[in-house]
Amino acid sequence: MEQFECKVCGYVYAPQKGDAESGIAPGTDFSSLPDGWKCPICDSGKKYFTQELTQK
Repeated sequence: MEQFECKVCGYVYAPQKGDAESGIAPGTDFSSLPDGWKCPICDSGKKYFTQELTQK
């Protein structure tokens, strides 16, 4: 399972949860997020996120 962490503030985008505040449905892969999507906490762009692997 993949998650993506904002290196600015530590917010974790989990594709299985999506981002309801930004209208991103659960199940949306990080790569499918719009180019203009930003961290809902600190407003950083996608380039500030790194992939984190989690254990099941």
